[in-house]
Amino acid sequence: MNRFFRIVILLSVAAFASCNKKTDIDYRQEMRKFVIEISKNAKSQRSDFAIIVQNGVEITSTTDNADGEIASEYISAIDGQGQEDLFFGYSKDDKATPSKVTKYLKSYLSKIKKDGIVILTTDYCSSQENIESSKQQNLSNGFVSFQATSRELDVIPTTPIQNENSNAIQNLQQVKNFLYIINPEHFASKKQFIDVICANNYDLVIMDMFFDGLEFTSDEIARLRLKKNGGTRMVIAYMSIGEAEDYRYYWDKSWKRGNPSWLDKENPRWKGNYKVKYWNPEWQAIIFDYLSLIINAGFDGVYLDIIDAFEYYEG
Repeated sequence: MNRFFRIVILLSVAAFASCNKKTDIDYRQEMRKFVIEISKNAKSQRSDFAIIVQNGVEITSTTDNADGEIASEYISAIDGQGQEDLFFGYSKDDKATPSKVTKYLKSYLSKIKKDGIVILTTDYCSSQENIESSKQQNLSNGFVSFQATSRELDVIPTTPIQNENSNAIQNLQQVKNFLYIINPEHFASKKQFIDVICANNYDLVIMDMFFDGLEFTSDEIARLRLKKNGGTRMVIAYMSIGEAEDYRYYWDKSWKRGNPSWLDKENPRWKGNYKVKYWNPEWQAIIFDYLSLIINAGFDGVYLDIIDAFEYYEG
């Protein structure tokens, strides 16, 4: 089932879905608890460490709609909310997201923005017309946006940076633009990747903490913070917590679905990515180890992906 029809179902039969669970596990609450623990762990080591979550915006509410009570402990644990495909890319790249879906997502995003959460949106569009439309629509809603010209998040767009500035960016509230580039396969070396990032003026960069299996060092992260124009930026590490990836340092080649017990079905859209029972302590221990690597490397925060894994388990 594609994402559009999942949204339609959530809008029309949410009550039925919540009453038709196969287990007693509250999958949304388990994801909230996981993120809260990640935040507590990180901020106990660095109080200014930023926690950003991507998608799964439904768990910001304690009910099945945006009008419900805010999940206050969860909201207090995060600093930013990422959202893909808000205006473009939901059903197809470079195609406008259905207005019903945009309205649905905005109902959550606008509400948590009022609580001080910074909204970072990624629209997948490549035509100049759609890129400009995305920029303006996001700007009018007070959202910080990135227009990704590749779904692989492997290139730096050639279009001008929106609200480019030479400010020293110290927290998410100061961010006016960002770059989302987690697949560096087109760069010949780690040095080339660093040089190219340093040659631009994005306020924030979301990237992987590894380049071809090699960790970025604290010295390299410090260099990546420098904008070309003399300002400074935040450098955020991407980390998937709702799926395991078979190209990560933690992967055991003997693993397969059901062994270990928390490892589930491979994602048919992303080869090598496997659903996980994210509430399982063994999986969470892996993530906390990963988090420690990120913090020790000197990143300014973490970008947590596959927050919407609860959708898979709710069925």
